[in-house]
Amino acid sequence: MFSQLREDIHVVFERDPAARSVFEVLTTYPGTHAILMHRLAHALWRRNLKWLARWLAWWSRFMTGIEIHPGATIGRRVFIDHGMGVVIGETAEVGDDCTLYHQVTLGGTSWNQGKRHPTLQAGVVVGAGAKILGPLLIGEGAKIGSNAVVVKDVPAGATAVGIPARILSPDREPAPTTVKKLGFAAYAISADMNDPMVKVMHGLIDHAVTVDEQLGWIMSALREAGHVPSHARTDKFDPEYLNKIVD
Repeated sequence: MFSQLREDIHVVFERDPAARSVFEVLTTYPGTHAILMHRLAHALWRRNLKWLARWLAWWSRFMTGIEIHPGATIGRRVFIDHGMGVVIGETAEVGDDCTLYHQVTLGGTSWNQGKRHPTLQAGVVVGAGAKILGPLLIGEGAKIGSNAVVVKDVPAGATAVGIPARILSPDREPAPTTVKKLGFAAYAISADMNDPMVKVMHGLIDHAVTVDEQLGWIMSALREAGHVPSHARTDKFDPEYLNKIVD
């Protein structure tokens, strides 16, 4: 028990530069309080003391703003940063070394009994406001961007962003200094994320440039042949501006 408590305190210093002392962590960090109370509630739940477990979970939510069903499985060194509005459902599984930010939901999409909530393997980072819905598998080391809505499995090491969440292309991996140092991306986002939708837009703009050039040649040939008036209106197409606003 004490070794787990030491891990819970140490992980705060690893992932939150605002942490200043052990006393501050133990007295003012709701994510740490929620994890500690969940361990007790989960133990009661497994001993079939269901009502008492649910009451303790309710009290934990009242005190911290974090709702963790006592049936959920939470691994070691899990860090809930800020925490307000986090909801973790009954059959959710959160692996070791995961990081969850505020307003994250690990929710169910079925009324049926059985596995209804997501499974997060080790080292997953879930950004603020993200929703992972259903009995999905989020692979080891995956990152879920802030406000993403995940409705499909995410492979290990992948980054998912958007609504519904899309897997970012792996051909350009971001590696900011803080990510290399800390081993995770805060809020699971980066300024260099390779969004496939952005790539699609750039491709369409490039194609439009080619088509525009070809139309220009055709119009020049028609003017020379006298089939198009010299004062005919032409649209202004600025691909550089469009590429800039897409980024």
